[in-house]
Amino acid sequence: MSSNRRDFLRKAAAGVTGITLAGSTMGMSAKSYSRIIGANDRLRVAYMGCGRRVGAYYTAVKDKKNNVDLEYICDVMKSQRERVAKDLKGKVSGKAALVSDIREVFADKNVDVIFNATPDHWHAPGTWMAMEAGKHVYIEKPCSHSPREGELLVAFTKKYGKVVQMGNQQRSAADSIEIIKEIHNGAIGEVYRAVAFYTNRRGEVPVPKKAPVPTGLDWDLWQGPAPHEDYRHDTWDYNWHWYGWNWGTAETGNNATHELDIARWALQVDYPERVDVQADKRHFLNDGWEMYDTMDASFRFPGNKIIVWDGKSRNGYSTYGSGRGTIIYGSEGSVYVDRGGYKLFDRNGKLVRDSKTASNEAGTALGGGGDMTDAHILNFFDNIRGKSSQLNSPIDMGAKSQMLTHYANISYRIGKSFDVDTENGRIYDRDAMKLWDREYQPGWEPKL
Repeated sequence: MSSNRRDFLRKAAAGVTGITLAGSTMGMSAKSYSRIIGANDRLRVAYMGCGRRVGAYYTAVKDKKNNVDLEYICDVMKSQRERVAKDLKGKVSGKAALVSDIREVFADKNVDVIFNATPDHWHAPGTWMAMEAGKHVYIEKPCSHSPREGELLVAFTKKYGKVVQMGNQQRSAADSIEIIKEIHNGAIGEVYRAVAFYTNRRGEVPVPKKAPVPTGLDWDLWQGPAPHEDYRHDTWDYNWHWYGWNWGTAETGNNATHELDIARWALQVDYPERVDVQADKRHFLNDGWEMYDTMDASFRFPGNKIIVWDGKSRNGYSTYGSGRGTIIYGSEGSVYVDRGGYKLFDRNGKLVRDSKTASNEAGTALGGGGDMTDAHILNFFDNIRGKSSQLNSPIDMGAKSQMLTHYANISYRIGKSFDVDTENGRIYDRDAMKLWDREYQPGWEPKL
């Protein structure tokens, strides 16, 4: 055991600001601790962001087979980090310090892994800052707030050699892996089209008004790399998704990422040739929602292939029979796939096979989590430890799928279609390229 590791354990035992979550190992001597099976590859993790998604990581950290210590619970809202500490008290290994500033976590050389579940504007900056500090990162979707951030994440990963897994967890679903492999092997002939969809019944949101910063919230740090502004009521707690482009990426960045990724995976395509979008705000026209809530987008790819996105945030009509999923069409049949498994049909529409999975991964519920996330995290851990050479969603792959959501948002924002360079993903439109990058709060600009 290294001296700095011993120092850390001694400080933890002495009562450094934190909350004891489990005492089975932390009270042992260093000699006894070193004899625990797997202690030499124990991963020390930190939660960055303790909102709705953090609960999806509980199982992976509680599972003793994963051999991890929870070292930090970090969130800019005091009540959120305290809630997570209460949820996990006595259930996980480690003595997790509760902190508000993630930079304190990055400075701790004992931390190996960051789970980045912050708001969208923090995803890419928090991830490259973690890599600069020597950490591996599990980064939630969207992995980037702009196309340029996707490019930067790939570049930072190459520079620092860290494992970065994007949280599009269906990539680790056994049924999805199985049927995509069959599609690639010709199960439905030549694939040519995919329809990705999401349907939800989101309600009216408040019109944001200037208000005092909520008790316990570090508003400046919540904004972090985004241009800073005065606080407005109800912004920090989820509704930031719909309150302008400084923080959120609209519903397409929020949820289309998953299904568009499955579509792109099935069709084996990279960047589209053409992007066409029709989108608008169709519901609760006078509420605080500042973006579209309904979108139809099409992405045309080389080889005469097309992916269609049908996104309805506030109309609950179940067009395709479930809240989210992807339909893949081929010359000899079709496949319906979602988090519940898949259905394979022949060209006449006859059901050939139904996987009837027992997956418990959440669909449109806020936060989500389940066995797909657990498998995705295990794949992430195994890659860090060198037990697996196949990362299911490396950041270069994730960034390509994320680009489809950026294209759709950019097309909506400039009000026109555009062509794309299929070699590098750049857009052949000057107005569109003005949105390729984002504005940063001075001092937070990326440096590579």
